[in-house]
Amino acid sequence: MSEHATEPVVSEDLVADESAAEEDGPLVLDVDAMPGGAKAAIEAILMVTDDPVTSMALATALEIPVPAVEAHLQGLIADYGDRGFTLREVAGGWRIYSRPEYAAAVERFILEGATAKLTQASLETLAVIAYRQPISRGRVGAVRGVNVDGVVRTLLTRGLIEEVGSEPESGAILYGTTDYFLERLGLRDLSELPALAPYLPEVDILDELAETGRA
Repeated sequence: MSEHATEPVVSEDLVADESAAEEDGPLVLDVDAMPGGAKAAIEAILMVTDDPVTSMALATALEIPVPAVEAHLQGLIADYGDRGFTLREVAGGWRIYSRPEYAAAVERFILEGATAKLTQASLETLAVIAYRQPISRGRVGAVRGVNVDGVVRTLLTRGLIEEVGSEPESGAILYGTTDYFLERLGLRDLSELPALAPYLPEVDILDELAETGRA
């Protein structure tokens, strides 16, 4: 009795499904199916970022044309009207800011909370900025090993740090300490800071850590 090699039987339906999946590729983001559509999706992104976001970055993330993004941005500006915040184009990107007309209210809120003690996280973040300024939030986060977005906002509202420019390559906002910071510490200038800088990672190491965190 002769033996014959047998081949596994593959369902034609399964082959068809796999072929279709390969042809379809990755799922496409359907922003039109979201509540509020693309304009609301753009607004949602702008609400969670502290750095200016370019029209190209928004178009890439939402898979829509750049002209459509720019039209929606103008629509958001019109929608905000006399609200307490507005949308502005700065440093080549878009970012939501409080309106200057409400500066007095914002300033009072900030000053009333200025006497509260800083948390340990705030103190650590402030130290990194003080010794490595100008520095981006990404690099600060790389040193501390955690997300520092909320802490940076706290330090900004306390007037201890400020925006001092942006990185030419990435456009990320750079932060430095303020005169108020020096006043609170009783320093004439940054040269009077204790010699702690040698114990912090060098800039190239910070870049590597930041890239690792984004991978």
